[in-house]
Amino acid sequence: MSELMDLKPRAWTVSALCRAVAEALDGQFNPVNVRGEISGFSRAVSGHCYFSIKDATGQIRCAMFRRAASLMDFAPRDGELVELRGRLGVYEARGDLQLIVESMERAGQGALFEQFLRLKAKLEAEGLFDPAHKRAVPAQPRAIGVVTSLGAAAWHDVMTALQRRVPHIPVLMAPALVQGGGAAASLAQALQSIYALTAEDNPLSPPVDVILLVRGGGSMEDLWSFNDEYLARLVAQSPVPLICGVGHETDFTIADFVADVRAPTPTAAAEMAATDRGVGLESLTVLEHRLTRGLLRQQDRQAQALDSVAARWSVGLARQQDRQAQRLSAMATRLSRPQALLGQHRQWLDQLGHRLQAGVQSDLTGSGHQLERLNDRLAFSRGRQVQQAGQRLERAALRLSSVDPRRVLERGYAWLSDDKGQALTHAGQFQPGQSVQATLSDGVVPLKVSR
Repeated sequence: MSELMDLKPRAWTVSALCRAVAEALDGQFNPVNVRGEISGFSRAVSGHCYFSIKDATGQIRCAMFRRAASLMDFAPRDGELVELRGRLGVYEARGDLQLIVESMERAGQGALFEQFLRLKAKLEAEGLFDPAHKRAVPAQPRAIGVVTSLGAAAWHDVMTALQRRVPHIPVLMAPALVQGGGAAASLAQALQSIYALTAEDNPLSPPVDVILLVRGGGSMEDLWSFNDEYLARLVAQSPVPLICGVGHETDFTIADFVADVRAPTPTAAAEMAATDRGVGLESLTVLEHRLTRGLLRQQDRQAQALDSVAARWSVGLARQQDRQAQRLSAMATRLSRPQALLGQHRQWLDQLGHRLQAGVQSDLTGSGHQLERLNDRLAFSRGRQVQQAGQRLERAALRLSSVDPRRVLERGYAWLSDDKGQALTHAGQFQPGQSVQATLSDGVVPLKVSR
């Protein structure tokens, strides 16, 4: 029984077994040179590099610490064929086989990268990358189409950005595989379904005006479906601007080169799809302020124009009143002339009477005898002369009285004139609706011709 127990295998602790395997590997293989393609290359903030080295049927995890990485004379990229020198061991925390890389040299480009370069050169020669074919993305599309995996983080990132920036724009999603053997065909089918929604008469929504083709980051193998030639040609046939946001900022695919716009990330693609609503609202606010200021300026100009018109009307009215006053004054002057003439005649007669009296007195003084002789004749002659002069004076007064306008007006007549002060003496001078002034003996009466 004791002999059987002595044959029982030793029970290793996990860490002890890992160390034993690492020592065995170190003694048998190290140092080791390995040739293969880089996959999943990343550089940490510390400067250490982590990636895998692989061929058609296998791969090994690799770590290259900062000291060794600083000695490289090139920037490693996924798909490159390289030769590594290092020490093979076991990463005890996970029990993984791991190569600690001490140096890396290019050994020629890997098969995937060579395919990528050949297709890129072919399509570029055909003009599919020509900047002249690139279209600008509309600032406010009516709807946005998205092609990606429904369960991918890229879909969540895109919707978060669009809801924050343009929640009012409809988003239509066509789900597709973004990795694996059937991903290229799935992406092509999803794009064609979105293309159908760009038509003006599509029944589902407003027409799609911009399309987002997106997925998150990954290795060159993970993104390889976006390097498919058929998919690239389909992207070039997009009826509306197409934004490609595949991988991280340093990742490039054939779809990126063919698309109208290349975005470094899915979130950036969403931000490029439409102008932020806040920018539009700010623009509307600026336009509102401009319109308000313009309306206020227009109101000020109109008020000034009204003030100017009112001032001109005021001046014109004052001038019109002055002209009317001048006309009335002239008319009053004309009406007062006959009275003045009558007064002049009376003065002349008074002067004549004084001169006659003075002459008679002189004759009486100088010719006393003659006065006595002629007294009777003089008295007769004087009486007759006085009578004749009185008769002449009465006739003159009668004539003057007959032409005095005031006497005429006192008898019930009126002086008719138009608004310019011109006398109206004939019926043909009157028109229906015409304004007329009637001057009576005691004032002026405005009239209007009715018919």
